[in-house]
Amino acid sequence: MFQSEFIGTALLILLGNGVVGGVVLKGTKNENSGWLVITIGWALAVTFAVFAVGRISGAHLNPAVTLGLAATGALDWALVPVYLLAQLLGAMVGAVLVYLHYLPHWARTEDPGAKLAVFCTAPAIRHTTSNFISEFLGTFVLLFGLMALGATNFADGLKPLVVGALVLAIGHSLGGTTGYAINPARDLGPRLVHALLPIPGKGGSDWGYAWIPVLAPIAGGICGALVYKTFLP
Repeated sequence: MFQSEFIGTALLILLGNGVVGGVVLKGTKNENSGWLVITIGWALAVTFAVFAVGRISGAHLNPAVTLGLAATGALDWALVPVYLLAQLLGAMVGAVLVYLHYLPHWARTEDPGAKLAVFCTAPAIRHTTSNFISEFLGTFVLLFGLMALGATNFADGLKPLVVGALVLAIGHSLGGTTGYAINPARDLGPRLVHALLPIPGKGGSDWGYAWIPVLAPIAGGICGALVYKTFLP
């Protein structure tokens, strides 16, 4: 279980943060290719990670998913610490791999905000209440959607594609305000790596904002799962 969540989350971050790096760092082949490329890249990252480990651990890859399922009784609370630790460590390893992949591009990129964006999210307009609501709603929809998908029968191999489509929809519709972390491990793990790595000209890790993409997804995910179970059992 631990290995599955660790590997799956590392894959998720390698491919998801990897596409961000390709878009925002200087000198890449896909530099400035835009938000559409990022949202599609993240959706495909989720799809592949779910394909890779879904049969073993259910491919939570996200503390908000783990806690949402535990809150509805779909996961034993005794397993929660194992999932959460694996997800955080996997996200950190994935972020280190992204750093190594783009090694010569950090020095060429002058904007510290662009470098930080490869690792974690930041709001388009900094407004604490609105930013919290955005992350809450995005993760609410994610868990509500995952609960609905869990109650639906799919042909073999189709479900990960539909999960990826759900993430793509969230990114397009709700992601433009905060970058749709919708996953505490996805944001916190790489943010820690950004703080620790010797990235030239990296600037700060924006710890004043960091609590929002951790607490808001947890609250939104638990609420989304509970609302689905309460009203659409």
